Amino acid sequence: MEKRSPRLGFESSQKGRHLVPLPPPVTDLDTLKSHPALARLLSWNASTVQAAKFDRDELTIWVDKAGVREACAILRDDANCPFNYLADLTCVDWYPAEPRFEVVYHLLSIPTKERVRLKARLDGTSPALESVTSVWPAANFYEREVFDLFGVRFTGHPNLRRIMMPDDWEGHPLRKDYPVEGYR
Repeated sequence: MEKRSPRLGFESSQKGRHLVPLPPPVTDLDTLKSHPALARLLSWNASTVQAAKFDRDELTIWVDKAGVREACAILRDDANCPFNYLADLTCVDWYPAEPRFEVVYHLLSIPTKERVRLKARLDGTSPALESVTSVWPAANFYEREVFDLFGVRFTGHPNLRRIMMPDDWEGHPLRKDYPVEGYR
């Protein structure tokens, strides 16, 4: 029987291995505007792009909530940056900060093997956003999940109803102000 090392595959020569520090994220729009996705959105409507960050080889673009559907359609249809796959759609609750919610779209370009993340900030009083099911039909269940668990409404959604919790459930369980033991 082969003798195994407790280091689980690490060679003893790797003991002195040092970690390389990560470069700081780039947040300057002028520096990042050469990226095809950001350049396309800026040429379409520069006022829609609120901010951008390039960190760990991924681009994050914050867009105005009024332009989310159009931004998604532009990135899907552009020949230079065809982000043709909606990998995920989720939400983050930043309670008690305002704007409270961030709806996050993870897009993938299969031809270029590149990812981009679109984020839209929403206030906590009436979080609503235009549905992207007309751009990506697969967003249907993602949007229903965000509605069910966070309470974000998607206008123009074909079937916006609860998907995980019972229809008579009170509240939205992934909100940070939701009671730990639920409503009684």
